[in-house]
Amino acid sequence: MATTRRKHKIPEGKLTWSFVLKNVAAAVVVLVLIFLGISWWLNAYTNHGKTVVVPDLTNMTGKEAAKAARSAGVRATVEDSVFMPKLGKGIVFRQEPRAGQTVKKGRHIRLTANAVVPRKVSMPNLVGYNIMEAKAEILSHGLTIGRLEYVRDIATNVVMEQKVNGRPIRPGVEITSGSEVSLVLGLNTRFGTTVVPNVVGSKYLSAIDGLHDNFLNRGRVVADPDIRTYADSIQAFVYRQDPSPRTSRTMGSPVVLYLTKDESKVPAK
Repeated sequence: MATTRRKHKIPEGKLTWSFVLKNVAAAVVVLVLIFLGISWWLNAYTNHGKTVVVPDLTNMTGKEAAKAARSAGVRATVEDSVFMPKLGKGIVFRQEPRAGQTVKKGRHIRLTANAVVPRKVSMPNLVGYNIMEAKAEILSHGLTIGRLEYVRDIATNVVMEQKVNGRPIRPGVEITSGSEVSLVLGLNTRFGTTVVPNVVGSKYLSAIDGLHDNFLNRGRVVADPDIRTYADSIQAFVYRQDPSPRTSRTMGSPVVLYLTKDESKVPAK
């Protein structure tokens, strides 16, 4: 007589639980792989952890500046031109971000160069703007910031009047690009002090920008004997300043700058 074998039946609950565990494990592995892939892509896309120091691109032509920028791991293009009669034609004299700042690799550096021929621009209306808005407008119109003059008012750092060559100027008047625009600003004595920045080690124009960013003016400039021209001065470094950094001063106060082309005179920060 044939013997009938009975098949051993695995309990249904046990089979279902094993199936679930295997699928959960597989799903976890897939999610981990997706997460690692996304992290790798984001790191590659944003250059995570890869930073470079912005090189000094001033006193170069646009072509020379672009080449130097590529060598340093950033990109640079001339986006504006301003006519400065004391400077060589086509020479870069301002950059943003400034030299020495740490940025992500591949960052775009915006350059302003000296125009080959002078051009006329329309004077913007800055009255009622705060100083940072006014600065942006001035630069976007190919103009430069002159003296910051403060008068008593309820609102600090709001433009009350605009001047060129020491005289009030109306909006819409045609002026030469590169002209200095001085601002008359309000000053509430309760909020009228600022901290002197450390501009030692900065080049001349960067130092002036740093003072303006902190609501101060360039005072007397004391230059070494070998600094004879404007081109010399924009290549010179500040090796001393008065008053000292991190001291408190009233907004609009002057800061004396001492310039040199001898980098060994510049103290390490």
